[in-house]
Amino acid sequence: MDTYTLRLTKHMDLKEKLVEFTKKNNINAGLILTCVGCIYKGTIRLADGISTKNFNENLEILSLSGTLSKDGVHLHISLSDKDGLVFGGHLMDGCLINTTAEIVIGSLGGTIFSRKFDSSTGYKELFIEK
Repeated sequence: MDTYTLRLTKHMDLKEKLVEFTKKNNINAGLILTCVGCIYKGTIRLADGISTKNFNENLEILSLSGTLSKDGVHLHISLSDKDGLVFGGHLMDGCLINTTAEIVIGSLGGTIFSRKFDSSTGYKELFIEK
């Protein structure tokens, strides 16, 4: 496995920058190894697959996990608020970095991830090639 590190700074869009980084670095099968930092604005999709939660407050990134490919990413995030309450969901566009996000990405050599529509789920799902 090859590893990459990056640091995002204030006002950068977390998901947008991960998509951009994946394409720029030709990552065919990537995964988030760790991410710590904070965001001040954004949206996550909740477990029902429809509802979203919007926020405009400083939140700590407790974890970010998911898969990365040149034709799509699938990312989940856990956040905590000023009282230490934790919530999470599917990372949507528009989650903006407050001060920093420190991210380590792994890339699986010899593997290709792609995203294809799966009519049984209604989403673009992960397909794996060796």
